[in-house]
Amino acid sequence: MMAAIFEKRRYRDFDWLLAILATGIVLFGTWQIYNAQPTANYWQKQLIGLAIALVTMLVVALTDYRKVVQYAPAFYIFGLLLLVIVLIPGIGLKINGQRCWIGVPGVGQFQPSEFVKIPTILMLARQFGKPRQGPLSWKEIAIGIAILALPVGLILLEPDAGSALTYFPLLAVVLFLSAIRLWIVIAALVLGLASVPTAYTIGVKTGFIKSYQQERIKVILDPENADRRGYGYHTWQSILTVGRGRVFGTWGETEYSQSRLKFLPEPHTDFIFAVTAETTGFVGSISLLIAYVLLLSRLFSNARRAPDRTGMLVIMGLIGGLAFQIFINIGMVLGLLPVIGVPLPLMSAGVSSVLATFIGIGFAISVRMRRFVN
Repeated sequence: MMAAIFEKRRYRDFDWLLAILATGIVLFGTWQIYNAQPTANYWQKQLIGLAIALVTMLVVALTDYRKVVQYAPAFYIFGLLLLVIVLIPGIGLKINGQRCWIGVPGVGQFQPSEFVKIPTILMLARQFGKPRQGPLSWKEIAIGIAILALPVGLILLEPDAGSALTYFPLLAVVLFLSAIRLWIVIAALVLGLASVPTAYTIGVKTGFIKSYQQERIKVILDPENADRRGYGYHTWQSILTVGRGRVFGTWGETEYSQSRLKFLPEPHTDFIFAVTAETTGFVGSISLLIAYVLLLSRLFSNARRAPDRTGMLVIMGLIGGLAFQIFINIGMVLGLLPVIGVPLPLMSAGVSSVLATFIGIGFAISVRMRRFVN
């Protein structure tokens, strides 16, 4: 009898709205992937990935997140090993000059940097989730930086600056919510902004910032004089694609779209939002943004109701990572930020990204389901 009551309570506390919102965005994205690449099987792989992601999310949600957090160091070390393995020639697959994927026979390929975000969040939540009094010490801040620096350093060796960049909000959110001194935050922001020109100059001279990356930055700073047939091609074609959608999109004209005519590069991954703007127009783009706001709001609501600091930090770390990726990708598509290869969460084609995001959502639901447990 008690088991039946517990199962009913667990069923009731499951966050169906969050799961439906995430699934709806993936299905909408699958439609756009088909619009972008109708002759390829990307959209079919996305549906298969969604099915796997839903099952995985359910398993994670039914698992007590506190027990998982206890083993966070083991998951974190395993993630670092994957990032090391992907750098080994013959194991890691090199695509477009980046060795970011590991091939799995009969399954396909997956990107470890997407999955390692989850154990990194768990590790940070474990470190800073304990009850505390007073602001963070320098030792605690240094430990947080070290936790982040290891995966980021390995990802930069791939090299994948875009993926590495998406890790920084994870630490920023956790430190901000862990009573870091305000003057440290202000000083870090001022110092960071002031050091950008110097860091850029050093990066150019040392070769860390490649020539094509310099050109992509120049496209944003001086779009009128940018080479629209060179490294400014991605940005320019993306802006044209977005503008072509106007208010209601190009319904019935998909055979003449920028993506199908091969003008827009990577339409099913990095520039999926441009395809969305073209096919569904301003109305469809705003609807997608509203769906993202609802998704993040629901996650935030679960964080507020978390039974402990650890659960709250797990969800807030996920929110920080998702919000940052959405901002960077859409800013890149609209020509407001340089092209750096950051996918749009739940929309861009890629089973690794979808699966990793649903694992994070599974942890958020796990926290919600245990909000009344001491």
